Amino acid sequence: MLRMSDTPIELEPQLSVQPSSQPEPEKGLQLPLPTQDPSEAQQQAQLQPELHQLEFESNPEHQLSEEAKPLWIKRQRLLSLLFSMFCLFAAILGLIYYMHHNLQSGSYNQEGAVTPCLSQACQRASAHLSMSADPFTQPCDYFLFSCGSDRFSPDNGGRQRGHGIPGHPQNQREKAVWAKRRRQSEEREDRGLREGKILNRKNVLLQYLREILESNDRTTNSAVQKAKGFYRSCLDTISIESAGAEPFLTLIQKLGGWAVSGQWNQTDFNSTLSLLMRDYATFPFFNLYAGKDPNESANGTTKKYIQIDQPDLLIPIEWNSKTQKSQAKTQTLRPFLASCQRYLALLGSPSSTSIIHVGMFISLSSELAVAAAPLPYRLSKGQLYQRMTIKELQSQAPAIDWLGCLQAAFHPLHLTEDDHIFLHNLPYIVQMSRIITKWLNRHELSASNSLHTYMVLNLLHTLMPAMDSRFSETVAPGNSEKAVPRWKHCVLETERGFDSVLTHLLRDRAAHREAEEIIQNIFSSLKSELHELNWTDQTSMEQVQSRIPRLWTTEEIADEAELDLLFSEVSVSEHSFFSNYVQLLSVWQKRRSKLLTGQDEAADVLSITPFLRGNELIFPMGMFVPHLFHATYPRAMNYGALGFLIAKDILHLLLPDIYSQSESVHAVGECVWTHYLTVTEKAGGGGAFSLSAAQQQEVWVQYSALKIALQAYHQSLKNHPGDTSILGFSHTRLFLTSFSQVNCDSDPYSKFMPLEPSFLITAICAKSHLCPTSLECPNKTQQELLQRC
Repeated sequence: MLRMSDTPIELEPQLSVQPSSQPEPEKGLQLPLPTQDPSEAQQQAQLQPELHQLEFESNPEHQLSEEAKPLWIKRQRLLSLLFSMFCLFAAILGLIYYMHHNLQSGSYNQEGAVTPCLSQACQRASAHLSMSADPFTQPCDYFLFSCGSDRFSPDNGGRQRGHGIPGHPQNQREKAVWAKRRRQSEEREDRGLREGKILNRKNVLLQYLREILESNDRTTNSAVQKAKGFYRSCLDTISIESAGAEPFLTLIQKLGGWAVSGQWNQTDFNSTLSLLMRDYATFPFFNLYAGKDPNESANGTTKKYIQIDQPDLLIPIEWNSKTQKSQAKTQTLRPFLASCQRYLALLGSPSSTSIIHVGMFISLSSELAVAAAPLPYRLSKGQLYQRMTIKELQSQAPAIDWLGCLQAAFHPLHLTEDDHIFLHNLPYIVQMSRIITKWLNRHELSASNSLHTYMVLNLLHTLMPAMDSRFSETVAPGNSEKAVPRWKHCVLETERGFDSVLTHLLRDRAAHREAEEIIQNIFSSLKSELHELNWTDQTSMEQVQSRIPRLWTTEEIADEAELDLLFSEVSVSEHSFFSNYVQLLSVWQKRRSKLLTGQDEAADVLSITPFLRGNELIFPMGMFVPHLFHATYPRAMNYGALGFLIAKDILHLLLPDIYSQSESVHAVGECVWTHYLTVTEKAGGGGAFSLSAAQQQEVWVQYSALKIALQAYHQSLKNHPGDTSILGFSHTRLFLTSFSQVNCDSDPYSKFMPLEPSFLITAICAKSHLCPTSLECPNKTQQELLQRC
């Protein structure tokens, strides 16, 4: 096809001023006929100019036309030249932009061919990623459905961001697309992928611990074998159900029986209390633990003291702000009484006598409840950390043999009357002593028996997790805990007794080098980001800069020999979960004793967020588990999911009041919110509402965390070029998709987040070279106005 600028003069149309009634002779290039001799054709071509000249001279009108022709040709040539120059200039500009864009972001995005990750962990992760809405294929509303579920639907009462808030943009447009999304969700459920599509950090860790406990790895470590045996015995519900209440009834006989069965050896009150505290981790009348003196801790002292607090009463209670006293919940007393009667019936008590024992139990519990007080009230009254000696406590609350009970609870440590302790509700302890004295001295039938029955029912509550299902199904009022899968229940119970073993197993499986690398890169990027803020006070930034981040590693974790010694007296039977559970209660007593000697408390194996210890910022290994992190994952996945969570956790931990310390928080919060209103077509509407300070801070935290994690990932690519991928995604696209899915997790700060966290992808990709492309929604004309926050 010929272009205007390429048209030869000989082929340009010949304009004529002849009337239209006179047909113009055909002119132009004469092609030789197929049968024409080439030499004849050449002669004919030579005669064409001459004939044309004769025709020109014999036709005056044609002559006039030819005289006007040069001016028209000059103009056409000029236009053609200008158009050609414009096309050339546009092509050069496009080439320059393309080269500049690739030089600036090509090393980051690497949109070319990617190397697939083929590990087993990546194959499992790809199934989870496929559940997420892809921001780059659904740019208009991906953030409403990034979790691959209809759990946010306004019809099901789920956690829909902004749902029910007047003027929130979602409320105006969300229902039109739910039907289609719900069908897609149901299709996914039909493929059997529902259980794993919503990531929850605690559930992810529990699932990983389950895999460890159910693995067939051969080990010579005795403690590990016992932990796995304990877990298997918990799963053996057939043996647990067949045993019924008999194991607990046998234990009661070891304690001297009880009045409920009509067989009680009149055991001493303080002797029974000491036994329950030492061997069964049961504290009916007060709680015990080891802790520091806050005044000494400020000076760097690490000494631990016995701490005495009010107990966790079984009877549901509430605080009466008028009387400034606790009281039993009247609306739950009758159901609570019924549940207690059910427990006694399961333990073989006839209904004719159980009502008497239950009535005494509720009466005693109600008296103790009156003396209890919530923490805020005690704090306001200065009742926390009241220091005194054991001898002084004995004089104020004489019903309890304090030295004997404390000696039993912290055996084999040696205690004296002059040792200092701390109380956190002395008025309760004094009143509790008076109540016990009154009940011991009552001469009515079963009066003194009631204290013993009260302690045995508290022991039943301690051992309830090891009892058959009839006990767990008898839910007391006020207990709102939902039923959990048996495997999860057993993982949690195994962790309570064998937490040090599970920490050891996590350490052995952890990818230490990769975990340390992502921690250091995220923290470095975070410090750079904070340095750019406009601070009103530099103190907070300097405190953050001085923190030393590190992974919770080997020096804090017991080795195999120490673990074997700790559990040397535990004998695990895979068909007697009750017996195994009782043995672990004595292990808890040993742990309390070690804590009192000054040993630092081990990090909770179920911890999923960083914490401070001195000047160090400690990251527990429970954070670094699939599907959030794996050594074989593409780094884009690790940084997009866990990297973002690490940055967000640090900001929440170290800068809880950042809104009042930097003006940037308000600016970023409002900028992102404006983006959201623009994309959801609510900008300029009368119903849009302004964000509170807490909402602006949370928007800034999550926006900054995503930016920090993305920059840290790009820095990682600079230091170590090349990365693998999943589902054929480019590196940055995989990063953002992983981030989008990880935000399906429930978050304690979610109530302050006015929009879906995954929408931050749109905000951060606006006019940003960090993203492979901007998220342009075809039907959002205002989106062109978005600016980078």
